[in-house]
Amino acid sequence: MSKYMLIMRGTDETNEALMASIDEAMAATGRFIEDMMQAGVLLAAEGLDDPSRGVVVDFGAEAPVVTDGPYGETRELFGGYFLLDVATRQEAIEWAKRVPAVRGSKIEVRRVAEADEVPPGGESNGQV
Repeated sequence: MSKYMLIMRGTDETNEALMASIDEAMAATGRFIEDMMQAGVLLAAEGLDDPSRGVVVDFGAEAPVVTDGPYGETRELFGGYFLLDVATRQEAIEWAKRVPAVRGSKIEVRRVAEADEVPPGGESNGQV
C-alpha cells in the first residue's frame, strides 16, 4: 500500500462557485468521505481557511520575506487535501475522479514519499 495525497486546487472563480452552493458541496463531500472510510482508504482529510487569512514566506531574498494575503495573483489555490492509503496510483486516480469538485477546479494526485526514499544528506535524485 502507498499513501497518495489528493490535493484540491481551485481559483478565485471556483472558490466563489463553491461558496455559492456550500451546503450542497459539504453534503456531497461528507458522502465522499464516508465512501472512502467504508473502503478503508482514508487516512486524513482537511480543508484550508480562506487564502486572505494566510501568509506567504518567500525565501527569494537574503532573509525570508512574509507577505499577508490576499495575493496579487491567485490562479491556483491549494484548498485542502485527502490523504489515502491505496494499493496503486491508478486507485488513487479513481478516487480523485470521484471528488465532488466544482467545474474548473483540479485535483492533483501525488504519492507521499517514504522515509527510506530520501537519500542520505537530503540530496534528491529526482525520483521521489
